[in-house]
Amino acid sequence: MNLKSLFQDFNPAKFLIYICLLVFMPLLALRLDETISITYWLVFSPLWLWKAMVMFGALFAGLVWWRHPEYRVEGEGYVDMKAIVICLALNSLLFVFEIMVCDQLQNDAQQSGRTHNWLVVFMPLFLTAPVSIAACVWGFKHDRGLELEAMCSINILQFIFIALRLEELITWNWAAVFIPVWILTCLMCLIVLYYIIWSILILRAPDLMAEQRRAHLKAAVGALALVVPLLTFEVLLVHRLDQNNDLPYVAVFCPLYITLIVLIPTSFGQRSGNHWWFGIRKDFCTFILDICPFLREYGNITIEFGGIDPQSDEEDSERDFFGLTKIAIIEQPPRIVMPIISIETPD
Repeated sequence: MNLKSLFQDFNPAKFLIYICLLVFMPLLALRLDETISITYWLVFSPLWLWKAMVMFGALFAGLVWWRHPEYRVEGEGYVDMKAIVICLALNSLLFVFEIMVCDQLQNDAQQSGRTHNWLVVFMPLFLTAPVSIAACVWGFKHDRGLELEAMCSINILQFIFIALRLEELITWNWAAVFIPVWILTCLMCLIVLYYIIWSILILRAPDLMAEQRRAHLKAAVGALALVVPLLTFEVLLVHRLDQNNDLPYVAVFCPLYITLIVLIPTSFGQRSGNHWWFGIRKDFCTFILDICPFLREYGNITIEFGGIDPQSDEEDSERDFFGLTKIAIIEQPPRIVMPIISIETPD
C-alpha cells in the first residue's frame, strides 16, 4: 500500500466531523451523569469547531471565487461552489439548532426555566428536511456524495416525534417514539445480512482471486462493526430514557463510541472532499505536499502487509529477467544486411 495513494483519497471534512463527534459524545455523557459540572456551552464546543471550519472554508472559497474569475472554469468549479453553498446552508441551520438546544439544556441545568418551546428549538432542524431533499436530488444528478444531507432528510419524522415527546404533546414511551429509527435500523440490518451471505458465497467460490474474497470479507466485517454497536446504543438509550435501567450515560454511549471509531477509517480510500474548500482548488493531499515538499519522500513509501511469499519473489524475479531481456532486444541498434548477389553483378 502506497501512503501517497492512501492520503490522496483522504476526505478531511468527514475526518473532522467524526473526530468532533467522538470528542462531543463523551463530554455530553459525562455532563448528563453530572460527573463533570462544566457548562453546556463548553460541552458543545467540538460542534462549534466543526461549524466554524465549515463557515471559514466557505468564506475563503467565496473570496477566491470573487477575486479570481479565471479559476471558475477549472474542472467542475461551478458544481463545487454550488456544493459548498448547499453545505453552508445546511450547517448554518444545524448551528442555529445546536445553539438553541444548548441554551435550553443550560437553563434546565440552572433551574431557571425554559426559554423556548421544544417545537421552536427543533424548527431549524425541520427546515433542514427540504434543503436536504433538494440537495440529495442535486447530488444524485451531479454524482456528488451527500451523506449528512441524506441523514437529515431520512430522519425528519424522527425529529418531529422527539420534539413532540419533549414538549409532552404525546405521552408515548420512548420505544414508540423511536419507531422511525427502528425501521431504518432494520433496513441496515438487512443490508448487513446481505453482505455476510454474499461474503460467505464469495469465500466458497473457487474461481475468484484472493484479493476479491478479502475485499468482500472486509466489507461484511465493516458493516457488522457499524450496525451492531449502533443498534446496541439505541436499545440502551431507549431503556435508559424509559427508566427501565439505571445505567450511566457513559455506559449507554459506549457502543456509539465504537461506531464512530469504525467510521474514522472510512475517511480514507474514498473520493476526496470538495477542492474549493478554503480556495485551495486542488486535492487535499496535493495541497499539503506543495506546502511541505519534504513529505513527498515519505508519501512515496510503500508498506507491505503480511509475510513475504518466496514463490511470488521467484515470479517477480523471472518477470524482471524477461522484461530486461525484451528491453535489451528492443534497444539493440538495427543492422544493415546486404544481399550476396546483386542484380547489377554479371553472371
